[in-house]
Amino acid sequence: MKKIWFAFFCFLLFFNCENSKPESLSLLSLVPEQTEILIKINSSEGLANGLKNNALINEIVNYSQIKDLQTLLLPLYEINKKQSLIALSKNSNDSLEISYIIPLSKESPSLDSIDGLKIDSVYNTFGIHKLEYNNQTFYSVIKDSILFASNTLAIAKKSQNPTVVNSEIETLYNASSGDKMVSILINHNTSFFNPKLFKDSSLNAIKFSKYTMLEGDISQNSILFNGITKANDSTESLINIFKNTIPQENKVASILPSNIESFTSLTFDNYDRIKNNLLRHHLIDTSNATNFNFHNIIEVCQAKTKTQEAAIIRSLDPSVTLDNLSAKTIHDTYRNISIFTLENSASFLIDFKSILNLKPPKHFISIDDFFVFSDDIDFLKSIISSHQNNVILSETDSYKNLKLNLSDESSLLIYGDYEELNAILNLNFTDDKKLNISNYKSCAVQYVYETDFAHIVAVFETHKDKSNNNSVTEEFNISLDAELLTTPQLVKNHTNNQMDIVVQDVNNNLYLISNQGKVYWKKQLPGKILGEINQIDTYKNGRLQLVFNTSKRLYVLDRNGKDVNHFPLDFNDQITQPVSVFDYDKKKKYRLMITQGKSVLMYDKNGDIVKGFKYRKADNLITSQPKHFRIGRKDHIVFAHGNTLEILDRVGQPITKLNEQISFSENEIYLYNNSFTTSNTDGELIQINSRGTVNHKNLNLNSNHKITTTSKTFVSLSDNKLTIKSKTIELDFGDYTAPKIFYINDKIYVTVTDLQSKKGFLFDSQAKPIANFPIYANSQLELNNIDKDSALEVITKGDNNAIIVYEIQ
Repeated sequence: MKKIWFAFFCFLLFFNCENSKPESLSLLSLVPEQTEILIKINSSEGLANGLKNNALINEIVNYSQIKDLQTLLLPLYEINKKQSLIALSKNSNDSLEISYIIPLSKESPSLDSIDGLKIDSVYNTFGIHKLEYNNQTFYSVIKDSILFASNTLAIAKKSQNPTVVNSEIETLYNASSGDKMVSILINHNTSFFNPKLFKDSSLNAIKFSKYTMLEGDISQNSILFNGITKANDSTESLINIFKNTIPQENKVASILPSNIESFTSLTFDNYDRIKNNLLRHHLIDTSNATNFNFHNIIEVCQAKTKTQEAAIIRSLDPSVTLDNLSAKTIHDTYRNISIFTLENSASFLIDFKSILNLKPPKHFISIDDFFVFSDDIDFLKSIISSHQNNVILSETDSYKNLKLNLSDESSLLIYGDYEELNAILNLNFTDDKKLNISNYKSCAVQYVYETDFAHIVAVFETHKDKSNNNSVTEEFNISLDAELLTTPQLVKNHTNNQMDIVVQDVNNNLYLISNQGKVYWKKQLPGKILGEINQIDTYKNGRLQLVFNTSKRLYVLDRNGKDVNHFPLDFNDQITQPVSVFDYDKKKKYRLMITQGKSVLMYDKNGDIVKGFKYRKADNLITSQPKHFRIGRKDHIVFAHGNTLEILDRVGQPITKLNEQISFSENEIYLYNNSFTTSNTDGELIQINSRGTVNHKNLNLNSNHKITTTSKTFVSLSDNKLTIKSKTIELDFGDYTAPKIFYINDKIYVTVTDLQSKKGFLFDSQAKPIANFPIYANSQLELNNIDKDSALEVITKGDNNAIIVYEIQ
């Protein structure tokens, strides 16, 4: 874990793309004055899971510089999993200085509980204690319930006299939203941690800005950062070349071939302003500056493949721009497009040579609003054919996915595929490594200049090529901290109308995980959750809460994992069934029914007992989860106990009694064809009407059969025979989960998993298998559309501690 954390820090520092959150002044006042990087961890558990599963992070740890510095990472985030600061700097001897600033609470574990950390009980100088971890020495101080630790004694001493916080840093630090895994503040006034974003050494030598503050999330398949960077009002910061300009839409991807390796695009609304800024930064040689009329130009770009490169400009008035390119002749015609030769090459591009490393080419073509310049005529021809065949970068799935996280307009957009990303990473480290990151097909860093600062967005995403139709691809496979105790379940995310995943591990930790594999939070529970988790809208405002119970507690949690109202409710007697959630009239006047042996208790959404509910105790142990069904205009609450089915109205009064006794199987009670439906131990279908009349139908099911229904669809599994409606399919013999029915987009789907062979099956309503199933699965399958696209996803347990998400095309 230690090396993963360090790799993450180096990645943040390299890309200059991180996040921040508001923190109290007391914490900021303990940050050492010489700090160059300040990292705030907002969710150590979520971040740890993201780092552990991210392929790019796991490749970065192979750089020798990272390995050399791994021992400086202390696992102090265990003391406060929701809030900790890490400050980094370099001293005059070029040695790394690292400091930890962590708020303490009554629940915080002690230092001596951290594995591998040794405390020198004898050493105590000025209230400073010595710590040892991985043969490294650290010094710690506790001040006003804040732990401060550093690998430098002088810094630890200074922490006893808090500094006055720089107001500019404090403003930036408090500007972030606070809902990301990690936040970072970068001080660009030093050179140690400044990343190299460009291949041009002269550009990398220029300080990009003064401070950067960003927020970031990491999941298995993506690293997303956003925030702001602020510069001095001077020529010292490269970002100021866009001062007084308005960002325009980046459209160059619509002219570039799909196999382009990288491009850098600048946009502006006024060329004179950006030219003056370039002159102020000494990025234009005044002796070579041209008088070419750029007033219609709003985008300038450099693009490269592995062996070819081109310069592209986009014009608001292509006919005027073409006239301005007067010293030209037609060299060739390709697919009705003229290929021009410039007599003196495109020397006017010299104005952008320093920022885009452009070489004045001899040839160009004009397509739509674009002018593409290159010395390579074959490259120009390939651009023509790619454009005419619509085989362009902007139409690739990977670029479309990338654009979902980017603004349409930006001052500077730097794009690269995995090889370009690998090359840039190698520039930032002493090693020259070939990283295994081929799934990172599209990555980008974007700057959108405002009045005196720029927004930053950085996106590093994997993308797997998918077949056209009927394919099943693995979206992600995320490993958690322990083996899974429950089957992964989907819940609605009311913030984006998509789906999240909830699951519990064997240590009774409940996780909420995004559909991209980001762990939002982990909450320790006193026991296993019984049954499935429900969702309610307690406040009737569209925000959903999770409802579930263990054997001793009833929980209602908000989206952040916080308890709602009077919950959790504690019970002395054991809860024996999953909580039942009723919303009789669909008016969000929820009722929560708890079962304890023979008794049931009814609570409202605030956790108060419902006094008007009459039923209290059955004659026998209640053996099924109480359910609510509405038939016509009447409400029915039903559950099995002993050899009878209890049928109650909404206030708990018995409606009718059964006319015979039933030896119930272990299957649930369903409403099928307006009858209360289950099965008995003889394998018969049992249907009971609202008057208590019992009907039997012999289905020839074995004693361990499983059934499930919707209002009109019946599914059974007996031995290896799966019956959907009237159609039966024979599976291989195995150890099967109960079948599950899903009704999605007016279609019926049925899932079942063989735990013996670890195969998950998916069928339609006619018992026909869906193409490319079975898939690898270690639990029951969940099926839904969990994200923004139209494809369905399947969620299941993979390895003992892993969740797999597949996408069906």
